[in-house]
Amino acid sequence: MKIVLISTYELGRQPFGLASPAAWLRAGGSEVVCVDLSREQFCEETVRDAALIAFYVPMHTATRLAVELLKTIRRLVPAAHICFYGLYAPMNESWLRALGVQTILGGEFEQGLTDLARRIAVGHGADVQCEPVISLARQKFAVPNRTGLVVLDQYARLALPDGEKRSVGYTEASRGCKHLCRHCPIVPVYKGAFRVVDSDVVLADIRQQVAAGAQHITFGDPDFFNGIGHAIPLVESLHNEFPQITYDVTIKIEHLLRHSEFLPVLRQTGCLFVTSAVESVDDLVLEKLDKHHTRADFLDVVRRFQEIGLTLQSTFLPFTPWTSFESYIELLEVLRENGLVENVAPIQLAIRLLIPAGSRLLELSEVRALVAPFDESAMVYPWKHSDPRVDALSQELQQIVHAGEKLNQSRSRIFERIEAAARRAAGAPALLKQPPMISRATIPYLTEPWYC
Repeated sequence: MKIVLISTYELGRQPFGLASPAAWLRAGGSEVVCVDLSREQFCEETVRDAALIAFYVPMHTATRLAVELLKTIRRLVPAAHICFYGLYAPMNESWLRALGVQTILGGEFEQGLTDLARRIAVGHGADVQCEPVISLARQKFAVPNRTGLVVLDQYARLALPDGEKRSVGYTEASRGCKHLCRHCPIVPVYKGAFRVVDSDVVLADIRQQVAAGAQHITFGDPDFFNGIGHAIPLVESLHNEFPQITYDVTIKIEHLLRHSEFLPVLRQTGCLFVTSAVESVDDLVLEKLDKHHTRADFLDVVRRFQEIGLTLQSTFLPFTPWTSFESYIELLEVLRENGLVENVAPIQLAIRLLIPAGSRLLELSEVRALVAPFDESAMVYPWKHSDPRVDALSQELQQIVHAGEKLNQSRSRIFERIEAAARRAAGAPALLKQPPMISRATIPYLTEPWYC
């Protein structure tokens, strides 16, 4: 039986969400074709004769792109069973089913896909879905099968301060998250649960990517320190086997403080940078988002990282219902004063809050009073800022960022344009002429920035 797994977008990574289920499905005897439309053109021949076509939708953007392709798929292969799987599938179940999607799988999806394939193979593909829409069952993971995926060199690269660019592999050591941040799209699905991928599976996946040319590994766990007893032995084993391989991880500020004694271990085992969803330097906003850290905590982590020579890559959610011109300018001042301009991808200074289905933000009466009815096609509860000028600034800054990246401008140069626009919109005086900011990155970073 022919199965086609499709990824439309995953942050410039070779998709783990295709390679992992491909291993399970191929082990069951299916012919599996993996297609990553972020790196290759859609080809009609690829989907012809497929009995099952499954779209991997881990993100908002990926889901929108997948839905755009759905009509074409339906026209080309009307008899194929259509499945959407990944984080954003169960969150948008009713809309996807209305579009003709027959099976929705979220959480730990490999077993569900395997069971679905088996059901279709024996002629029960058109039946009512039997597999759980969200499964948090513990799975015995298989080593991802990356056969047929686009080569690593076609994905995002690691850029180093000396101008060198390295090939990047991607794997996951855990899924889900112990925490319940109100704005996080993981929470409606995992609800505070997280699941570990066996270390031997993770290391085997890294080995095959190193053999394929990877010089750096990104661990895609929502929080690498959710299971500290799993994470630290894993990177120690990685470093012992591949001392020349570097890596990066994502860890929340709360964990970076709680487990600060392990930060030198990260540095010693080849970690080049840690990404952390700081979101804001306004303690009121951090409380609304239930982030469990404060501005002072963030700056404490910054200091610790600077002391041990580890890079912190911060991500932000600068435009929320509680953003003011003053708080936005304050964010920029904090970044400049603490030498963090290069540590923040410019798009992080222009992102606007999305409120998806099931968001814990709806627990707040002020948010419920603010949002419009759920827009299924946009997959969000629309909202407008009480001051239209703040929304206008968000749009202007997105244009500045996209224009700057198109011109290959440095992060520092784009930051200067963002700062000037924000002060102009706020009616604040322009800054006195500042010393020239550096013209190129002084920290390692991936060439495709993080956003949703």
